[in-house]
Amino acid sequence: MSDEPDGDSAEASDIVSMTARGLAKAIRARKVSSLEVMTAHLDQIDRLNPAANAVVALQDRDGLLSQARDRDAQLARGGPIGPLHGFPHAMKDLQPVKGIRFTRGSPIFKDLVAPADGLTAERLRAAGVIFIGKTNTPEFGLGSHTVNPVYGPTHNSHDPSRSAGGSSGGAAVALALRMVPLADGSDYGGSLRNPAGWNNVCGFRTSFGRVPVDAPNAWQPSMGVQGPMARNVADLALLLSVQAGYDPRAPLSLEGDGAGFAGPLDAELKGKRIGWLGDFGGATPCEAGVLDVCRAALKRFEALGCVVEAAMPDFDVERAWQAFIRLRAWQQAGQFLPFDHDPAQRALLNAQSIYELETALRLSAVDIIAASTVRTQWSQAVQGLFSTYDYLIAPTAQLFPFAIATRWPTEIAGVAMRTYHEWMKGVCLVTMAGCPALAMPAGFSPQGLPMGLQIIAPVHQEMACLQLGAAYEAVEPLWRTRPPPGLRRTA
Repeated sequence: MSDEPDGDSAEASDIVSMTARGLAKAIRARKVSSLEVMTAHLDQIDRLNPAANAVVALQDRDGLLSQARDRDAQLARGGPIGPLHGFPHAMKDLQPVKGIRFTRGSPIFKDLVAPADGLTAERLRAAGVIFIGKTNTPEFGLGSHTVNPVYGPTHNSHDPSRSAGGSSGGAAVALALRMVPLADGSDYGGSLRNPAGWNNVCGFRTSFGRVPVDAPNAWQPSMGVQGPMARNVADLALLLSVQAGYDPRAPLSLEGDGAGFAGPLDAELKGKRIGWLGDFGGATPCEAGVLDVCRAALKRFEALGCVVEAAMPDFDVERAWQAFIRLRAWQQAGQFLPFDHDPAQRALLNAQSIYELETALRLSAVDIIAASTVRTQWSQAVQGLFSTYDYLIAPTAQLFPFAIATRWPTEIAGVAMRTYHEWMKGVCLVTMAGCPALAMPAGFSPQGLPMGLQIIAPVHQEMACLQLGAAYEAVEPLWRTRPPPGLRRTA
């Protein structure tokens, strides 16, 4: 069981310490059975999840072991298998999986069981995963802090007294603690990037359309996307190869399939020019130490022969931010409108949901058009930087993981935050540009709190992000050299 371990085997069982690619290879070669894989991961969940609360709606162990035996029998018969054959997988609780609770973290849906798979779950099931449950998320995925009234808070993998980030917080912690080999997530205002950075794993905000999604309005492009999470870039690319590709039910999805992402990620990077966005000229204030950690990480790009320089879009950041607030409310509020007409259900909405709803109800069509025009201008300003730089880099958050009891940060570096999500402005601005952004571990604060950085490439250039991320990771694989303390305590 030494095939491609991703950590010291003394810190966890050999199986859960394998990379996803190594695990898939071992299953296909029958060096390890799906039953052994399922048992190892369920045992890891039993040990670590009661304190972390990352995996929710966990399914019956006997039923999961039975499914794993079926996967082994299928392989023994020589039947066709998918690239994730026998993998235990917990879906983010913003997507439906047939027969499993689908709460979206809301008490309104606390008893709902999904009658069918969503599009993403359908693809993962076809690839061979066994759904073991869900990963925790904030209520309706709003805010980068994973806590909700249905399941409670998810605890940071490196310091349980701190936030896991969000909204893919459960996914990031489950990955970091080796409870799952891969994880899916979604990202509107940093929901793949912030929890990845705060848990020392990888998360990939893809371009709109790269991963097809279910949507009530299939013809309305959203700033929200879905994407993969993993402990390393090669595994992340493997999951993206399953998630990506055109689907006629998502008519705005990009043509082709995702097979190319499963291939080699080697590239010549010497001489590539990187623009360091930092705190966007002071427009996204950062807690002391955040920029220092990220600047130190820039040396890894320089070790590859890249040239790193300070960069800044030629545009008013405040205009872009105000446009983001309006567009997000317009795109989010529709899901809350039915509850607005029912006082009992409206009373169950949290403050973030009410904020989006009430902001949207104040907007006119002209307001939305104006905000969309500003977004176009902002994205063109960011695109203009790519005439000079091959990549842009920015932090994945403006502060280190905060105390888990905090609802949301109200100030950073002495600057008041005007909304529940302004503390994530630095990732929201990248969302507004439409670019793919790969979250990678950057380093740690003196207190041992993780921070990440975003590798940003031009629209639709996901492979470029993966290539630079893989090379950066090879310089110093932080996911391997500094695993969560909890793994050592349970060895």
